[in-house]
Amino acid sequence: MTGPEVAVCVPVHDQGAFLPRALEGLLAQEVSGWEAVVVDDGSADPEAVTAVVRAAGDGRLRLLRSPVNRGLGAALNAALDATTAPVVAYLPADDVWFPEHLAALLACLADPDVVLARSGLVAPADTPYAQLVQVAHRRTGERWTERAELESDDLDRLMWARVRARGGTAETGWVTCDWIRHPGQRSRAIRESFDGGLNVFRSRYRIAEPLRFSSTDSDPVDEVARYARFRVRAYPSTPDGLRILLVGELAFNPERVLALAERGHRLNGLWTTDGLGDSTVGPLPFGHVADLDRDRWPEAVGEFAPDVVWAQLNWRAIPFAHALRTALPDLPFVWHFKESPQRSIVRGEWPLLADLVAGADACLLATEEERDWFALALRGRVDPARLGVLDGDLPKRDWLDAPLSPKLSDADGQPHTVVLGRPAGLDADWLTELASRGVHTHLYGQVRAPGPKGAWAAWLDEALSAAPEHVHLHPAVGPEDWVRELSRYDAGWLHRLPSDNGGDLRRASWDDLNSPARLPVLLAAGLPLLQPARPGSLVAVERILRDQDTGLFYGCAEEAAAVLTQEVADRRGARAALAVRERHTFDAHADRLVDLFRSLIG
Repeated sequence: MTGPEVAVCVPVHDQGAFLPRALEGLLAQEVSGWEAVVVDDGSADPEAVTAVVRAAGDGRLRLLRSPVNRGLGAALNAALDATTAPVVAYLPADDVWFPEHLAALLACLADPDVVLARSGLVAPADTPYAQLVQVAHRRTGERWTERAELESDDLDRLMWARVRARGGTAETGWVTCDWIRHPGQRSRAIRESFDGGLNVFRSRYRIAEPLRFSSTDSDPVDEVARYARFRVRAYPSTPDGLRILLVGELAFNPERVLALAERGHRLNGLWTTDGLGDSTVGPLPFGHVADLDRDRWPEAVGEFAPDVVWAQLNWRAIPFAHALRTALPDLPFVWHFKESPQRSIVRGEWPLLADLVAGADACLLATEEERDWFALALRGRVDPARLGVLDGDLPKRDWLDAPLSPKLSDADGQPHTVVLGRPAGLDADWLTELASRGVHTHLYGQVRAPGPKGAWAAWLDEALSAAPEHVHLHPAVGPEDWVRELSRYDAGWLHRLPSDNGGDLRRASWDDLNSPARLPVLLAAGLPLLQPARPGSLVAVERILRDQDTGLFYGCAEEAAAVLTQEVADRRGARAALAVRERHTFDAHADRLVDLFRSLIG
């Protein structure tokens, strides 16, 4: 008796509702010589998965279970280890095969030179790699990349490229499967253009360890290397240390909270499950912050008995922070908010935000202008004396401990400027005009992706073509390299955006109230900031730069080139930036924050 022709790997994590449909398609295959393993990778309701597999009533179908989520690679490798058939196919629990699917793939693999076959999808996936559901390949001995090495939506990197290297590939020419699009897809949890990203992925799969993470929508991140210095340290609590509950999300530079652990305070976390990809939530990759059980958080908070709740930071955290404040009104509660009241109004969450600002025992806002905006917007409801100012995502001071690099302009005599992340307000005409005046623009972390994050792609190719010697692209730079990499430049760009509030905060936009997260990053590297001069308007970041003499102000490209030429000549802005950069770290304000916490405890 011969063994099965095809091993079918069926990974499932919290997709039990889809699984019956997937298994029905498997059981309906024209090819009957298959073996299949359903791998339940830490589903919250494993009994539901077991019931579906049992109901299928087919001896060719087996179930493996992991009590915790180990990742797609580990799940697929477990299925490979549990099967022996010479051909491997994949049926994620949320996808569908049509009856002729395996037959079409096997027909391609009948050619001994073909190692991997791919079917068509009902609707193209619009990804540069094939989806699991459409692929079958020979068993080659290759293994799936597992979480400890890399998590990615890019299946070429996780497996396909290694299999293809063993031989030829073929298309069936037939549409025999359906890749089901829905909010719970793993790929959507990874990709920022679908409201996913590293921290959405971390939260959904409850990943306790730091990640090496790469998405087709964003730059790679190696948290293992980035946070190693913090993970190996000890942060013992002191007898007078506070028990601080972090609530919501930490946005950028999350390791800043360790400045409190360094001072002997105990930190626990309770996080929103509705965050953004770049809004950091736990389990925190640098360690030393224990998460409370989010499935029973009211009881867990009571068991932890915090001295103070420090809830934060941006609009996605508002509903959960409000729910906690409502459920546990007697706990000392600090609401720390940055971005943005205008977004909250659009989302219909202004009533919740107003409750938090007015009802917290203390409220911290990002800038003086944001504080004053709230004082006006909630006049008669909020005590202005309870509103303070502290930029919520300042970096940790540790990243400043690196040597400065020689300036590129010292070698070629031309100004070199840098853009970090989204180039708001820049375009091809602006960069080309700067280039004509000898100004270089270095753009970091630009990703070709759908949505606002990739909007620059519409004009960047034009700029590169028009000024190839003066427009430069670089991968994203992490905090461990900020000082070394960015100090080569002469100045950094802030957002080039209009302001027409006429000095009246009632007319202010978020860009008027904001202090961009790139400000302390560029100051850390000793760079002055290029900021449009907006006379007659109240603009928070312009006030900060003028107060600290760290701004290079301009109206047009000619003026921008002129102030850059002067900066290259005298380095006045660089000296000012180095003089104030310590103030733009969280550590510089940690003691003041602890004093606030203690004042509320009584």
